[in-house]
Amino acid sequence: MKRHGTRRPAGVLLALTAACGLLLTGCSGDDDGGARKSDASYGGGSHDMPPPHAPEGSNRYEGGEREGEQESREAVPEPDYLSTFALDVDTASYGYARRTLDEGRLPDPSTVRPEEFVNSFRQDYPRPDGDGFTVTVDGARTDEEDWSLVRVGLATRSADADGERPPAALTFVIDVSGSMAEPGRLDLAQEALGTMTDELRDDDSVALVTFSGEAETVLPMTRLDGHRGEIHDAIDGLEPTDSTNVGAGVETGYETAVEGLRKGATNRVVLVSDALANTGETEADAILERIASSRREHGITLFGVGVGSDYGDALMEQLADRGDGHTVYVSDEEDAREVFCEELPRNIELTARDAKAQVAFDPETVAEFRLVGYDNRKVADEDFRDDRVDGGEVGPGHTVTALYAVRTRPGAEGHLATATVRWLDPDSRTPHEETGDLETDGLQESVWRARPRLTVTATAAYFADALRSPGHRDSALPGAPGLAELSERAGSLAARTEDADVRELAEAIRTANRLE
Repeated sequence: MKRHGTRRPAGVLLALTAACGLLLTGCSGDDDGGARKSDASYGGGSHDMPPPHAPEGSNRYEGGEREGEQESREAVPEPDYLSTFALDVDTASYGYARRTLDEGRLPDPSTVRPEEFVNSFRQDYPRPDGDGFTVTVDGARTDEEDWSLVRVGLATRSADADGERPPAALTFVIDVSGSMAEPGRLDLAQEALGTMTDELRDDDSVALVTFSGEAETVLPMTRLDGHRGEIHDAIDGLEPTDSTNVGAGVETGYETAVEGLRKGATNRVVLVSDALANTGETEADAILERIASSRREHGITLFGVGVGSDYGDALMEQLADRGDGHTVYVSDEEDAREVFCEELPRNIELTARDAKAQVAFDPETVAEFRLVGYDNRKVADEDFRDDRVDGGEVGPGHTVTALYAVRTRPGAEGHLATATVRWLDPDSRTPHEETGDLETDGLQESVWRARPRLTVTATAAYFADALRSPGHRDSALPGAPGLAELSERAGSLAARTEDADVRELAEAIRTANRLE
């Protein structure tokens, strides 16, 4: 054991890109979008036109620094009608909120991230034939005058049903601290990992690192072929001990991944923990700094799997976001089986690296707007085409949804917004872009009578907004109903879609309404 191509609409600057490295599929989709799309490689460079100036009082997003980027800039970007962010397919916040509600308490508002609620549901976007993205832009009017919800949807190609993909080299970093002894934590992880061992292919490899007060490699990188029994024994032998040194676990996990690095394979570190760090490094930046060279030189991404009723949500999210990965939360056997045994084996490869999105709103038709969520994923507008600036990693079978609250000018007609996604080819690092547009006449008359998947998106966003602002009074989305009305609408939507996930959403809203 070892210790330790693009278009520019007249009058406005456009752009957009997206990201999030992952092991998980997002959602499947049917062709029900309404965007015009184009695709082209883009060689980089600066914007051709200066950004339009926003009128006084405009409440649009101003590009700002993300944590971890250089802190000094000579000038702050001029106010504009651009919104730029790194793609994110995390869903942990919604899963943890459901777990908390099931236990009879409202989630802490600080753990509620609207984009993760929205991205937890299947979408209806058309998918590209090859690598890259499709861009769908649609929306619907709310019950508040002149306000609409505009949805920007990005989708990658479907995961190959025949299992054709590069081999995987997965380093599992398992928390065996004392808190993991609670039912539904380590036992859940062991069962899921055991089943996953039988699901992976013979040419895949796994390594196993455990951590409590210190970390150790209990299984170096090992091919599945002929060694499944050895891997099962290592998983079955895990037992909880004492404190939680997440930093040591991540550092040893990356050392083990680098030692077992396989060229031509997808190399990932999978952290399974309640993230309740209480020993060693407890800050995400300090932890990631220790393994910075491993991430940058070898492109190893970090995938976080959260467990437990008490869960260090903030630490896990920061580790995944800044470690070029994403997070999910599992609360029961069904969740764990879906993550480890179905989605992970099917979605090993990446289709896009450092993906960013930029949405350009037309000042002739838009008075103000705001992005719902993505608070930790904003990117300075001028960095959209700077490929040195971190984005997100996305794989096949994923969708990414961003929702905007948009106030249109009274009586305005015509072009409303252009969304652009920019990403790098995972192998060649060649940049590509894809765009989609929305006109004012493309807005449906009501979010409650819109396409089913757009209504699901709105319902999830309204629910997150209500949980973030107890009493439903502060910073509510336009046209937001109270929880009682939202519960009724969600129940009708569940019957309309016959979707089990939407039924669970409706139940969660009913529970929140009762608790509030």
